[in-house]
Amino acid sequence: MGIERNLGDRKGRELSELLDETNTNNMKIRKNRRYRQKMTMSPVQKLFLACKHVFANAATGVVPSSQHIEILRSVLAGIKPEDLGLKPDMPYFSNISNDATPKITYLHIYECEKFSMGIFCLPPSAEIPLHNHPGMTVFSKLLFGTMHIKSYDWAVDLPADVSQTQIPEKRLAKIKVDADFTAPCNPSILYPNDGGNMHCFTAVTACAVLDVLGPPYSDPDGRHCAYYRSFPFSNFAAEEISIPEEEKKDYEWLEEREKPESLQVIVKMYSSSKIVEN
Repeated sequence: MGIERNLGDRKGRELSELLDETNTNNMKIRKNRRYRQKMTMSPVQKLFLACKHVFANAATGVVPSSQHIEILRSVLAGIKPEDLGLKPDMPYFSNISNDATPKITYLHIYECEKFSMGIFCLPPSAEIPLHNHPGMTVFSKLLFGTMHIKSYDWAVDLPADVSQTQIPEKRLAKIKVDADFTAPCNPSILYPNDGGNMHCFTAVTACAVLDVLGPPYSDPDGRHCAYYRSFPFSNFAAEEISIPEEEKKDYEWLEEREKPESLQVIVKMYSSSKIVEN
């Protein structure tokens, strides 16, 4: 009986060790499979998965955590024009018809209620006029070219009702950025109330901009895209606003306007790489 019991125990241990070894090998196989999938995954797929994770709880005014922002920023930073099949000599980046206002092409990659992904293709001198991103967090990556960016945030550090009562239909904003950017450069990030939520882009050369919005525009949810005109601070008298003389150049009045008729954006589906949702 003792011999049989010892023999049974030994067989039990051998079976257990065999199962452990099998499980370990299976885990290695799965890990290697995931590694191979990750290495062969397209940059667009990686971006999609990062957005899906970062914007899982996206809603108007909800800003992702700093850790999530860094995840998406890092993924965008690693994307190059060739990863997306883009070259400056493609027709998207030429003003073939010699229009006074060149047409802009938007390559639609993906959109759901949580986020959207797309590429703006701008010929030289093309302009995306001043507009806002209400309640949204926006990541932009200049893929190639030189672009002038001017952005604003509302002047919240001043009395809220002054601009409305003294200058009807105009509101005071502070300039956040007013400079040329040349690729390669770091992704820019704007937030619902900071980082230059209102901006305009002017292509100095042919440019491509990869845009990620979380959540995307949605009129029913109060995320309507508004356009603005800007005016120097000195154009209108506002004695109640106390701003040091040397800082007045950093403020401008913004007035909402209709979408400019000159803005022509042609929407096309991005087809260089497919997204697998599941």
